[in-house]
This record gives sequence, structure tokens and C-alpha cells, in this order.
Amino acid sequence: MAVVLRVLRVGLCRPRGGNPVLLNSILFSRPAVLCATAEERRPLACGIHTSPRSLAGSKAASLHWTAERAVSVLLLGLLPAAYLYPGPAMDYSLAATLTLHGHWGLGQVVTDYVHGETSVKLANTGLYLLSAVTFAGLCYFNYHDVGICRAVAMLWSL
Repeated sequence: MAVVLRVLRVGLCRPRGGNPVLLNSILFSRPAVLCATAEERRPLACGIHTSPRSLAGSKAASLHWTAERAVSVLLLGLLPAAYLYPGPAMDYSLAATLTLHGHWGLGQVVTDYVHGETSVKLANTGLYLLSAVTFAGLCYFNYHDVGICRAVAMLWSL
């Protein structure tokens, strides 16, 4: 405990009028920024690329991540609810959330593994087409057949 207090006192106090050791502004800088300024000295030391600071204030990515987590948690609740209370509302809710969950998951695969401008555009077009066909097929199955909840129950009864 005494060592921690001593380190904090040395870091927080200005030793002989100089800058504090632990509260030096270099320690609070982003590593990518440090690498960019020291690139001339160590060209192979930096391999991290960050997004430009102009996009740093955008909350779209954060909101999208939060929405993905909300849909995942919603599915955790919908699956037992679909077993306990089957019906048309539950069937269409499952169709929408399963399609959205699958669309966002495959979108991350496209983002991570498809490279090149034309390839990305084709993959995204195919993804939107697949998601639309999946949702339409699930809605058709819900309307013209037994529905998702009863279909799963029938599979379990085999």
C-alpha cells in the first residue's frame, strides 16, 4: 500500500518543477497517433490503422452494435416464449428477428472477408436479396402453412 501511495505521489506531483512522470501527456495519447509521429524513426513498428478523427464522433456504429445486442437478447426471450405461447404474432416476430439477426451476422462476414469495391457491392446486393427472400419465405410459410412455432413443435414430436 505504501508503494502505491509513493508511486501516485511521485506521478501526481511535479518533480522539481518538471512535468509529472505518470501524468505525462504522451501516456494519454492514442498509440496510433504516437506511431504516426514516430514513423520516421521506426517504420516497421506501426501496423495499426485507425479510422480518421472526422468519423470518431459518429454514434452510428455504436448504435448499430447496441441494436445487434438488443436483437440477440430479444431472440433469447422470444424462443422460450414461442414454445409457451405459439401463435401468428409470435411466428411473424420470429420471422422478422431471425431474418434481421442473420442479415447482420452475414453482413459482418461480408465486411470482414470480402475485399474490393466491386466484390463488396455484389456481396452486399446478394446479402440484401438473400435476406428479402428469407423474410418473404418465412412470412409465406407462416401465412400458408402451420407457422414457425408449430413447425418446430412438430419436429420435436417426431
